Amino acid sequence: MGKTSSPDTQTIHQEPSHRRLSRRAFLALNGAGALTLLSAHGLLLEPRSIVTETLALPMKKLRTGQELNLLHLSDLHIEKFSAYHHDVIRKVNTPQAEVILITGDFIGEQRNLPAVREFLQQLKASHGIFAVQGNWEYWGRVEGENLQRAFSNWGIELLINQRRDIQIGDLALSIAGLDYPSATDTLTALHRHMDPARLNLLMSHVPAFEHHRLDDRIDLILAGHTHGGQIRLPLLPPLHLPRFSDPFVEGLYRVGPGIPLYVTRGVGTSAVPLRLFCPPEITRITLHGP
Repeated sequence: MGKTSSPDTQTIHQEPSHRRLSRRAFLALNGAGALTLLSAHGLLLEPRSIVTETLALPMKKLRTGQELNLLHLSDLHIEKFSAYHHDVIRKVNTPQAEVILITGDFIGEQRNLPAVREFLQQLKASHGIFAVQGNWEYWGRVEGENLQRAFSNWGIELLINQRRDIQIGDLALSIAGLDYPSATDTLTALHRHMDPARLNLLMSHVPAFEHHRLDDRIDLILAGHTHGGQIRLPLLPPLHLPRFSDPFVEGLYRVGPGIPLYVTRGVGTSAVPLRLFCPPEITRITLHGP
């Protein structure tokens, strides 16, 4: 009989069929995955995740218990009317504001005025809808008296360096629209004709202009243009702001002799259809007596 062979007692380690990821490769892979998720969020979700911001401001010109409810929109940049715009309209019209104020940039690169009309004609405010032009209206060459007439047909009063006086109960309200671009002499002339006895609101597409030329006749300034930076990173300043923005980004500021200036992030997007850590906004503002 032949000898029975005994097993080798030495442990044999076989080379695995795949190598473990290095720490650097693992981090790179996870970073790429996170970047993909952020890009998808910034492209697909956040640009259509509109937020309603609320702001309450005391006004010396209002008596105790008196209120005025405003709704502020800006930077629509409508390329085509979509389900997103239906959602915006639903949030704007419930509950219904007394006055809607829109601070410019209605169109996008397509200059789609029929889509803008479809949006604007569905807005409702018990005491009127007022607007100013933005830089995109000028770039798209749809600005001026022709646009003013079109807006009037759609139920919107487009103010081009003009003031409108309205009466809401016993409240005397004036709304002034500073056109883009904001020339110093135009601002001075518009300001000069504001009645200090009335509650005076000033709309401007851009937030950065010569506030020091104003006095306490102006009770509130509303602006847009910045998009809040549109693409933001946590704890860091905006990557980009358009001209006539700095130092204003979003939210409430005090300018000139202490006039409140509110800068909205706006409804749409500009240049790229992305928002990141900077959701679109409609703003409900309640002005009340002290």
